[in-house]
Amino acid sequence: MSVTYLEYSDPNGAEHKFYEVTVDGADLTVRYGRIGTDGQTQRKTFPSPEKAQAEAEKKLREKRRKGYEDAVQGVRQKREVVRRTFTETRSTTRQSAPLLWKFDTKATAFGIFAGDDQVWVGNEAGQVHALSPDGEVQRSFTLPDGVKCLVRDDRWTFAGCDDGNVYDLSGKLPFVAYEVEGSAALLWLDIHAGTLAASDWDGNVFAFDAESDQQWANVATGGKMGWMVRVDDRGVYYGHSSGVGMYDRTSGLPLWQARTRGGVLFGWQDGQDLYAGTTQNLIQRFTKAGEHVQDYACDAAVLSCATSPGGEYVFAGDSGSAVYCFTRTGERLWKLGSGVGGALSMQYSGGRLYLVTSRGTLAALDASPEAIQAAQRGEAPAPRDVKLAAAAQVSAPLTQLAVTADSGQGVRLVCERDGTRLRVRPTTPGYHAWNVQFPRNLREVGATYLVEDLVDAGGFYRVVGDIRRVG
Repeated sequence: MSVTYLEYSDPNGAEHKFYEVTVDGADLTVRYGRIGTDGQTQRKTFPSPEKAQAEAEKKLREKRRKGYEDAVQGVRQKREVVRRTFTETRSTTRQSAPLLWKFDTKATAFGIFAGDDQVWVGNEAGQVHALSPDGEVQRSFTLPDGVKCLVRDDRWTFAGCDDGNVYDLSGKLPFVAYEVEGSAALLWLDIHAGTLAASDWDGNVFAFDAESDQQWANVATGGKMGWMVRVDDRGVYYGHSSGVGMYDRTSGLPLWQARTRGGVLFGWQDGQDLYAGTTQNLIQRFTKAGEHVQDYACDAAVLSCATSPGGEYVFAGDSGSAVYCFTRTGERLWKLGSGVGGALSMQYSGGRLYLVTSRGTLAALDASPEAIQAAQRGEAPAPRDVKLAAAAQVSAPLTQLAVTADSGQGVRLVCERDGTRLRVRPTTPGYHAWNVQFPRNLREVGATYLVEDLVDAGGFYRVVGDIRRVG
């Protein structure tokens, strides 16, 4: 038996991958993936040991041409994972916020997305749950690593995990839609119109297209701890220990940078404005041209912030487990205790402020004036405890596809080699020859697939419905 192990690191340090080939008689085994993980495995039996060895040598030649080098497994380590740590100070307010319901996820939670029909939460244990606005658990997923954030791109929901994988949660089973390679700890992700932006512990910012191909990478200048990254049509906005700034979305060219008072711990965008929560007890509002226009003063370090539509109201959560509301012009309207820990992320939707906390709680706060006034009088109701049903089905990521019968119903896709990449494109008449956002670990040259439908996502397609391999 012979084993050959190769590794690859790109010049920007954004990709660290391995490729291992094992020949045992007529059996060929290929294992590949991100360094520090088990990766994916493919096995094939050939008519003779000689043919297996010839195929192995062919694959190794291809990888070496792409820059892979012989290495010793275990020397290069997997990406470091950083958990946000802070000293939770004693609450400085006795009034409790009017929580409608709360859901204990059993682990510290960072990820949240609140829409009109569902509220999503993801925690450090890799568990993701989707609930109705009234607190009914509707869907659950278990991902392989801790969830840093939940983001929405049109009608697709994605979970960004500590290991750099970004999972599409829109179907019955999640699958890897983006892969953010790197050695520094990944801190935050955002997505818009197929462009995924990521920021890391070193303050670096990366942008990826819908095929998870890196478009550009920018090494941080003067700042660490990139806890803020946001994307819109024009640019990628970041925040780190020294301030905030903007890169051109397409080219990655730096457009502006501005200092903040204290390091940035969280970032939000709304319309033409950016909001940076800082270690100096402030939310600082900047225009997207880089002009500082407003401060919102809290009583402890700001861990998270959000706004109502148009920035009419600005909300904050601090390290003292307090929640704030300000007018757009900076007047503090109220401060109330969350009762469920420090809000590590938050989002406003439909008159409610949804929080995820250091204690692993997802909570719905009634932000109506009537409920707030009652809470300030000490009349906040006891929140309803939401329980996860014992029989609730939990979905794990899609890792392999068996070949099934070809029903002929749906859109047919084919996997083809395009230079050094494997691309998936539709072959059914009536569709453009665009790339399809498709799980990398399921791609195999020459394979054909059927899906329910494809949706134009602006120059590429996204899959609707389950994926079936038919050849």
